[in-house]
Amino acid sequence: MRIILFLFSMVILIASCRSTRKITSVVSKKDSTVLVIRPEDSDSAKQVKATFESINSRQIIFNTFSSKVKIDYSDDKDIRIDVNAFLRMKRDSAIWVSIIAAFNIEAFRVLITPDSIFIMDKISRTIQRKPLSYLQQVSKVPFDFKTLQDLIVGNPVYFDKNITSFVDQGETLSMSLIGSVFKHYITVGKEDLNVLFSKLDDIDLARSRTANLSYSGYVPLGKWKFSESRKIVLTEKTKIDLQLDFKQVEFEQPVGFPFSVPKNYKAKL
Repeated sequence: MRIILFLFSMVILIASCRSTRKITSVVSKKDSTVLVIRPEDSDSAKQVKATFESINSRQIIFNTFSSKVKIDYSDDKDIRIDVNAFLRMKRDSAIWVSIIAAFNIEAFRVLITPDSIFIMDKISRTIQRKPLSYLQQVSKVPFDFKTLQDLIVGNPVYFDKNITSFVDQGETLSMSLIGSVFKHYITVGKEDLNVLFSKLDDIDLARSRTANLSYSGYVPLGKWKFSESRKIVLTEKTKIDLQLDFKQVEFEQPVGFPFSVPKNYKAKL
């Protein structure tokens, strides 16, 4: 169960960065000088908006997805865990996860639907069901099935349209955004607009919650570019590091979600 909670902690902490104010100015950086773009500078504003729309249009839109994922977990309490997981998804319908522990033994099987989470503990022989809204209850912010899908395939999450700053750094482009959830600083490659870095900050300094997501190892898969290597660092009172390495990635192939529960399994609250 520990690794399941770790994975959900990733989602919860990312979703828990909250925003309570809005910023409306747009700035651009050129030759190490920050220039404030006034409302009348329509050409500059249109360029920033066009870049946003181009990044948004490169999001992976899929029907089915499957992959093997190597998960390396560490924290500031010197806990180290590494497991392999098999992931299958059907868009807007189901996410199926099989987690393989030591000696190649399947330890957990998880099925996530738009309204429920089912966790089968094959070691303790228990089955547990939680509503998907449980994540919202814990995080106190809107969280839905689509956000989880986007996290898995590498699409930017909470990519709000309210842009507060824009910087051209030569080989990369960066922008800051403020939405109804949190502050988001995102960096993409200038030539391909692949997401390289995403930082989510809680605007409440008393909470000091931050999620840093790094994306690398892009490979072409059909008409998409997929990041096979992800680094996620979550900090608040503690620090959690997650390394996700995807292999055997396939889109648009038939997938199944086997989840039959043996009769001798006990329900767990």
